[in-house]
Amino acid sequence: MAFVTANWNPLGEAFYRKIELYEMGWNLREGLRDCLIAAAPYGGPIALLKESQRRERSASARPLLEIYSAAGVPMASFPWKSGVVVHIGWTVSDDLLCIQEDGTVLIYDMFGNFRRHFSMGNEVLQNQVIEAKVFHSAYGTGVAIVTGAFRFTLATNIDDLKLRRLPEVPGLQVAPSCWAVLTQDRQTKVVLASGKDLYVLDNTACTPVTPPGIDPQVSSYFQMAASFSYKYLALFTDTGHVWMGTSNLKEKLSEFDTKVRSPPKQMVWCRRPKSQQPSVVLMWDRLLLVAGKCKESIKYHLDEESFLVPELDGVRIVSRSFHEFLHEVPGACEEIFKIASMAPGALLLEAHKEYEKESQKADEYLREIKEQNLLPEAVRQCVEAAGFEHEPETQKILLRASSFGKCFLSNFPPEQFVGMCLDLRVLNAVRDYSVGIPLTYAQYKQMTVQVLIDRLVFRRLYPLAIEICRYLKIPEFQGVSRVLKHWACFKVQQKEEPDDVIACAINQKLGDTAGISYSEIAARAYECGRTELAIKLLEFEPRSGEQVPLLLKMKRSQLALSKAIESGDTDLVYTVVTYLKNEMNRGDFFMTLRNQPVALSLYRQFCKHQEQNTLKDLFNQDDDHQELGNFYVRASYGEGSVEARMAALQNAVDEFNKAKNEFSARATEEQMKLLRWQRRFQEEFDKPYLDCSLHETVHSLLQDGKHKQAEQLYKDFRIPDKRFWWLKISALAEKENWEELEKFSKSKKSPIGYLPFVEVCVKHQNKYEAKKYVTKVTLEQKVKAHLAVGDLEQAVEAAIERRSESELNLVLSRCTPTTDRALLDKINRARAGALKK
Repeated sequence: MAFVTANWNPLGEAFYRKIELYEMGWNLREGLRDCLIAAAPYGGPIALLKESQRRERSASARPLLEIYSAAGVPMASFPWKSGVVVHIGWTVSDDLLCIQEDGTVLIYDMFGNFRRHFSMGNEVLQNQVIEAKVFHSAYGTGVAIVTGAFRFTLATNIDDLKLRRLPEVPGLQVAPSCWAVLTQDRQTKVVLASGKDLYVLDNTACTPVTPPGIDPQVSSYFQMAASFSYKYLALFTDTGHVWMGTSNLKEKLSEFDTKVRSPPKQMVWCRRPKSQQPSVVLMWDRLLLVAGKCKESIKYHLDEESFLVPELDGVRIVSRSFHEFLHEVPGACEEIFKIASMAPGALLLEAHKEYEKESQKADEYLREIKEQNLLPEAVRQCVEAAGFEHEPETQKILLRASSFGKCFLSNFPPEQFVGMCLDLRVLNAVRDYSVGIPLTYAQYKQMTVQVLIDRLVFRRLYPLAIEICRYLKIPEFQGVSRVLKHWACFKVQQKEEPDDVIACAINQKLGDTAGISYSEIAARAYECGRTELAIKLLEFEPRSGEQVPLLLKMKRSQLALSKAIESGDTDLVYTVVTYLKNEMNRGDFFMTLRNQPVALSLYRQFCKHQEQNTLKDLFNQDDDHQELGNFYVRASYGEGSVEARMAALQNAVDEFNKAKNEFSARATEEQMKLLRWQRRFQEEFDKPYLDCSLHETVHSLLQDGKHKQAEQLYKDFRIPDKRFWWLKISALAEKENWEELEKFSKSKKSPIGYLPFVEVCVKHQNKYEAKKYVTKVTLEQKVKAHLAVGDLEQAVEAAIERRSESELNLVLSRCTPTTDRALLDKINRARAGALKK
């Protein structure tokens, strides 16, 4: 285990180590000299803009923008054809930002494909950008710039661009010697140095500040660095001292004298989460220095031009030949591997080592741990330390030791051990040279698995992303399905392959995988200008509701209408029809609907309620005279004047005649004739008769005593005798005109009999009049007539006379045992006599 600590260097109470991540695969002849460099955090890609743009150069000698993985594997390269670039940086989603002198920010993906651009404002355009920084906050990726007028402009989130011009610094005549962006409590501020003065700029004010404990001899600040979490700030002064404190500049953590007066090329924080050791890494041409709380420091000689990349738990060092990681040794690793350590984890590791040698010392070490009841702690230490080790062999040694210790514990929960095994397998896979994402365990946990899957997808490492999803058993909707959808969206952009081949390949790979919408993939194909491929992909989409909107967007309205009809969703059909109506001229629209009977029928239903005139045009287009006649009949009821109504009905008659529908034509003519009569009566009697039916009109005339006019309608419209008699006796009874009713009953033989006379009299509470007609009722209806007027005795006699058991039972149901005892006996005797016979 001595080799594990060979690269450890003490600093105060902590140890620091520098481990090699990769031997770089790039071929940089001139190294990193005269390059703008940017490396994305969390082991992201590296961008280089070669050749100093401020030198005089010919148009043909354009600078080259190159993008590499963290292992130096080329990902993209293209000549820079735009303006002079001041700064480059990466977004949280691994997009490259190139900030130009004129304030334009160009955004590229990691494969060099241009995405979009935006401007930092007109004021920036006029005064030019002299310095810029890219920062990350709770809102997303932000950009901060300093203009030639020494004013600061911020954009806290480039995806929701809102430019903020910070207040002016009083008396600032030269560019700040150094500055840094801080994000605290969801607020973004700028700390800047001008000479010996420090200022904090926020949205509203410029506030001068003085760091506590700063050397009074300081006359200038050369370098400034905020920690990865923005909680701490480091200042390098002209006296060669590094001041370290909280970012609000209210508390000093430590101060270190570097003995070097020249400003460092870079200064970054190297602080592990939850560590009590503040430390800063400074880099000069050939020197790397780590300074902390104590008076000592760690120095590394640099053989090549290097670049520092601050990370959550350390610093990445990128040079032409190597990619290294400098960080504080985690507590669990220190406890286990420190020389002469008696920590439980160290003893367990030794016990396992002796066990593999088949030595009895293994039992002695185990007994020592168990006597102190520290075996669970020893297992936990080994598992935790395995996560912080970069070399797989060291990881295996620690995990085997923890597994060995678990064998002697009965109730130790397995989740930590199993989870660490899963996590390390994933980490070792993405750290591989071909992938080039050197994540640490702390970074991986901070990033989350979902973000890692996203990063692999952005790098088009789809097979690895799918394998990780399956290995970690991520739900299909969040894992494999999501990766396959991204793969399919990338596949449709490959223009060298024919549409049929791509559509077939996507369908074979995706099939009916849950959580995948073919319409989204088709939409991506359409955005890439591949309309036919989009249509082929939509054939695999089972939901018509997803197919139709995209087909309409692609101007394939006929196909959209067919798909909507096939779905059986009337709302979807109406959506397409409405779209067609707005997009096509009237003639083409009607012709399209004629070829789709279902759509035509639904549109007619819509027009009946919403667009009557359009309905008329439809019928005219189809020469549908029957429906036109029906249309004119319905339209007539909406007319205000009788003349307009008559005209509409006449049009209906003409259309019914063209349709050879004699019944409808004759019925409409009858309606017109009724309207003329009603208008005449309305004018004569000053009473509304319009909009009444023939029966209502006759009934109203009879009630008003206009018998002559009622007789005219009776004859003119050939109302059947029975119907007319019913209408008349009902009207006379309602008006209680009993004398006229009696006179009418004697006018001639009633075609409806006389029982109706009895019933209408009883209905209007006049049994006296009703009894007048009982004698005229036929024998078959005698019982009903007597019962109607309440004459039970006569009803019994009539029922006995007719020898009808059903009528006897009817009378019997009307009798009450207490008051009609004699009638009950009479009925029972009659029933008994009928049974004997």
